[in-house]
Amino acid sequence: MQESFFDGETMLLYEGAVIELTSRFEIMQRQIIIREKRNAIKNIYSRIKSDESICGKLFRKKLPKTAEAAQMYLNDIAGLRVIVGFIDDVYQIAEALKKQEDINILSERDYIKNPKPNGYRSYHLVVNLPVRTTESSKRVNAEIQLRTIAMDFWASLEHEMKYKKHIQNQDLICSELKRCADEMASADVDMQAIRDMIAKGE
Repeated sequence: MQESFFDGETMLLYEGAVIELTSRFEIMQRQIIIREKRNAIKNIYSRIKSDESICGKLFRKKLPKTAEAAQMYLNDIAGLRVIVGFIDDVYQIAEALKKQEDINILSERDYIKNPKPNGYRSYHLVVNLPVRTTESSKRVNAEIQLRTIAMDFWASLEHEMKYKKHIQNQDLICSELKRCADEMASADVDMQAIRDMIAKGE
């Protein structure tokens, strides 16, 4: 059996970060339901980066393959993906998270307003938060991706197809994926506009 990249205590901190952030998003969701009578957060997915993925990223960054280097230089060992209904929900939840006093925002990238060349859209935050164990409190970094259902659908399929080998007509496929991303982004904007029209009429 292969030994884990991190010792049990370190792994517990990353698992704790995921549990802590998930709990905070669930509380946000409950508050939105109470105040606005709607379900903004559709799903919350979480993961701890695999040993293979950690080693691969350290290699690409030309860093030593050690637990110390991973903890110091990789901010996405603990990760969450929060799926929402509308574009406005992305920004509402991001702002709510940024107001939490014990969470430090290390970086944020808005790939919704500034999509990647391939069409990828999402809102990324790298945060630093306290994780409390029985004996102490330590701060841990984690990455959060906020996106709509349409953005997540596209990103999931694009990720799956990207790793298929020996694909023919790769340029055409990339072009079609970009077209689909743009069309889905347009649908997101339209759905937001319809929701706003309904809200004004209530």
